[in-house]
Amino acid sequence: MRKNISRPGEKKNSTSERINGEITAKEVRVIGENLEIPGIYSIAVALKMAEEQNMDLVEVSPNADPPVCRIVDFQKYQYQQKKRLKELKDKSIKVELKEIRFGPNTDEHDYQFKLKHARNFLEAGDKVKAFVFFKGRSILFSQQGEILLLRLANDLEDIGKIEFMPKLEGKRMTIIIIPKPKKK
Repeated sequence: MRKNISRPGEKKNSTSERINGEITAKEVRVIGENLEIPGIYSIAVALKMAEEQNMDLVEVSPNADPPVCRIVDFQKYQYQQKKRLKELKDKSIKVELKEIRFGPNTDEHDYQFKLKHARNFLEAGDKVKAFVFFKGRSILFSQQGEILLLRLANDLEDIGKIEFMPKLEGKRMTIIIIPKPKKK
């Protein structure tokens, strides 16, 4: 018998899959590499088949009707699952949100400086959240802030596209620009 077969009173494994004696279904669909005839078997027969091959019976799809179980070496199965999750995590793209702050009366040199930073952020694959912050009575110049943000979006049009148009939230007018997908 395999060491992973659980018995009453024994501690369950730490993963979400149920193995061997932890499986509660009466009948299961059994699959596996070393199986001549995959099909639906009673849990006792499935456990016996796994034991004969010196393997474990692992419930891979508990919500199916009947639940799907695989005859496999549980340690190897866990390793493959972790490896697959790590590969998926490595392939996922991590996008950060970078912020750039303007005033409603930003000078040309400051604008060019911040435009250069925004361009670098977009080229690195990050989103850019540009906002104009209005202090005190400068809220009267909200039109200037909107023009400034639209100018920024227009200047970055070659490498980015607007996700949200400029909108005023309290004393901040915000626009979000995302990088355009790179062509292969």
